[in-house]
Amino acid sequence: MPFPQERPRRLRATPGLRALVRETVLRPDDLVMPFFVRPGKGEKRPIKSMPGQSQLTVDELVKAATHVAAAGVPAVILFGIPDRKDAKATGAYARDGIVQMAARALKARHPGLVVMADLCFCEYTDHGHCGVVRRNGSIDNDATLELAAKTAVSQAEAGCDVVAPSGMMDGQVAAIRKALDGAGFEETPILAYAVKYASGFYGPFRDAAESPPKFGDRSTHQMDPGNSREALREADLDAAEGADMLMVKPALPYLDVLAAVRARCHLPVAAYCVSGEYSMIKAAAARGWIDEKRVALEALTSIRRAGADFILTYHALEAARWLA
Repeated sequence: MPFPQERPRRLRATPGLRALVRETVLRPDDLVMPFFVRPGKGEKRPIKSMPGQSQLTVDELVKAATHVAAAGVPAVILFGIPDRKDAKATGAYARDGIVQMAARALKARHPGLVVMADLCFCEYTDHGHCGVVRRNGSIDNDATLELAAKTAVSQAEAGCDVVAPSGMMDGQVAAIRKALDGAGFEETPILAYAVKYASGFYGPFRDAAESPPKFGDRSTHQMDPGNSREALREADLDAAEGADMLMVKPALPYLDVLAAVRARCHLPVAAYCVSGEYSMIKAAAARGWIDEKRVALEALTSIRRAGADFILTYHALEAARWLA
């Protein structure tokens, strides 16, 4: 039997006591809501593998963002689904690209909402890879950096508050920072997908974004799931190149990595609770195996506890309402 002073249960006796001494608190303003935006009008296309999520046209996106803002979620991140794809990802940096149109519409209707733009090319290329592909099928890193720089400037011109490069190309943060500064967007921050693993948890996202690769995979530029020291190296490099915030993706399978990056770095650190993590909870809840609210909030709290300053999650709107 422990000594009388060693009774931790004393502080668990009532809801009030538990709340008073709680170490990690999850709030709506810790969350970012991802959206998939497509051309057209008045259309919501449900994503079969992501129950509750849809591809939205710009007008429907603006409506959905109203609910997000009202729930206290401060930010959204946009993923574009263009009507045409080509080898050079032209739709990613076009002035009338789908993300650019969406950003203008969101800032006009919701000027206080933080609009982030994912910056990658897999949704825009006809081959489904994250950059310019050479004849031998490999990614041309430096040619991809040129497109990334153009895309960042285009997104900033459209009103995006944050650009978020996710391609895991070497030197992408430095190239984007130089381009933004040169175009007069010195104040536009970069949220770098600094630690992005080649993960099987992205499956539903590739369905949602219509971006599966036509050949091969992304293991040559996304990180090997077995590596953690490499994650710290990647985080150090992006911080040195001028990133304002760093991200770890996915979240739950890599909480150890998230905690290590948090301990290493003094920049804000985000985590992306990705499509597969979301869909697993939804699928189990639909079968009555788990309590969705309890499990989703527990998962998100664990990500905060591991060190995330904010979380990108498809549960953002639901979680914000549960927390109200």
